[in-house]
Amino acid sequence: MSTPRFLTLPGTVRSRRLATGRGRFAVLESTPPAAGPRPGTAVLVPGFTGSKEDFIALGEPLAGRGFHTVAVDQRGQYETEGPDDPAAYTRDALVEDVLAIADVVAPGEPIHLVGHSYGGLVCRSVALRAPERLASLTLMSTGPAAICPPEIERLLLLEDVLPVLTRQEVWEAMQAVELEAGLLPPADPAIAAFLRTRWLGTVPTGLLAMAEQLRSEPDLVADLAAVVAAGLPALVVSGVEDYAWPIPWQAEMAARLGVPHVVIPDTHHSPNVEAPDATATTLADFWTNAAVYPDRV
Repeated sequence: MSTPRFLTLPGTVRSRRLATGRGRFAVLESTPPAAGPRPGTAVLVPGFTGSKEDFIALGEPLAGRGFHTVAVDQRGQYETEGPDDPAAYTRDALVEDVLAIADVVAPGEPIHLVGHSYGGLVCRSVALRAPERLASLTLMSTGPAAICPPEIERLLLLEDVLPVLTRQEVWEAMQAVELEAGLLPPADPAIAAFLRTRWLGTVPTGLLAMAEQLRSEPDLVADLAAVVAAGLPALVVSGVEDYAWPIPWQAEMAARLGVPHVVIPDTHHSPNVEAPDATATTLADFWTNAAVYPDRV
């Protein structure tokens, strides 16, 4: 789980509901100053138990480089509503959501797509489905296939308790486990309250669907490599270590894709939170150099 360092919206960032053909999505949108050229729009997709706030610190530095960014709560996450229906959270459904968001925030233009953790699996599926809709793809702190075995065990435990306990009871149990492991809650009470509110606001059916996908994801790197070879600019970004997908897995994925692997110093699973300026610079440099390919079919 990513823990934002602050919640006060920077000057370029606003919170709003985005109306699309697939419903309304809660987003944090950062718009650069009116003057000057805008090199593109980026859509930022969070991971399992995450939210748009995982990217709150990226909006302003990316706006400073001229980029329009839209960080989203996926269907059923935090402030985006979702039904109690597993069909709403299939990978195909979440891909359609991202494409619908792209239609609204960058009509007629390809987007830079960034997926963090589980969001990276969703964004990979978007690239496989509709590569012509993308100006680039960034996979951040995500891997080639299913999450690592210790995390699979944690997901199976969560899948066991979510149907029989309330979200509050599950939250209290998770907090107890973290305390036992020596992981203290955030010192800022506002951040601690936000984490609880976000958890309670996320639809359990969506969590169950995402958990199942995380532990059963097939290796689709070869399929994505074919799309990259056909012209899709792509990048792998990670911290120096990662509990979900070990860094050697991520490095090997980048090598198989034939794309750069950028390691953000002094970060772990969430470079977007832990070193936002360095992460924003990495993204903006990559996007600036990424080619847009109008002739893709």
